[in-house]
Amino acid sequence: MVLVHGSWGDHQNWSSVVPGLSQSFRVLTYDRRGHSRSERPEGQGNVGEDVADLAALLDELGHCPAHIAGNSLGASIVLRLAAARPDLFRSVIVHEPPLFGLLRAEPGATAALAAVQERMSAVVSLLAAGDPVGGARQFVETIAFGPGAWAQLAQEARDTFVFNAPTWLDEVRDPEALEIQLSGLHGFAPPVLLTMGGQSAPFFSLVVSLVAATMPQALVRTYAGAGHVPHLSHPAEYVRTVLEFTRARAA
Repeated sequence: MVLVHGSWGDHQNWSSVVPGLSQSFRVLTYDRRGHSRSERPEGQGNVGEDVADLAALLDELGHCPAHIAGNSLGASIVLRLAAARPDLFRSVIVHEPPLFGLLRAEPGATAALAAVQERMSAVVSLLAAGDPVGGARQFVETIAFGPGAWAQLAQEARDTFVFNAPTWLDEVRDPEALEIQLSGLHGFAPPVLLTMGGQSAPFFSLVVSLVAATMPQALVRTYAGAGHVPHLSHPAEYVRTVLEFTRARAA
């Protein structure tokens, strides 16, 4: 099982769920490019590089097909790879991919799209002004977790957010980062688990619904008391959900 972290974080985001998942799987975590211990290349990056990195890592290790799970932008990367290289997958497990570009074509999603754009713009403004701490706090409290969450994070977690802030700014400046061609997923055959948090902002559930409509084999589940990062806030439930899915649907 390969775990692909979202923006701002690194492989340590999965530390609470690796022990439980390791009872059933060999588990691989890694730092995506520009995050923590991985190289941060100069110049504008793009989400296609992250997809290529993941494919190259899997090809190099040779442990495929694999169960591949992703959270947030990591989920977007997993879905993009599923469209390009279905041969690498035993199953897909993704939580709240921020594919907000999909909302532009949905008449009922106008308010949700405006809300997420406003929140992201506020974070971008702080980071562009040279305030990585303020930008990280704004992201944590208006997009990822909720009001007051920054103060509740461990100092190590806050330091990781701040260190990886420049990479998030680079990611959102990539015009393709929040987009996907859903038509590429139409023929994807392996089992799919799409999840969302019951406490997450509504724009995430709208995206999950649109992806689910494209992948009719997908099982959709909600972590009722969780938000954007259930593997951090509700690790036991996350492990239980993933194991039940893989045993029942992807054996």
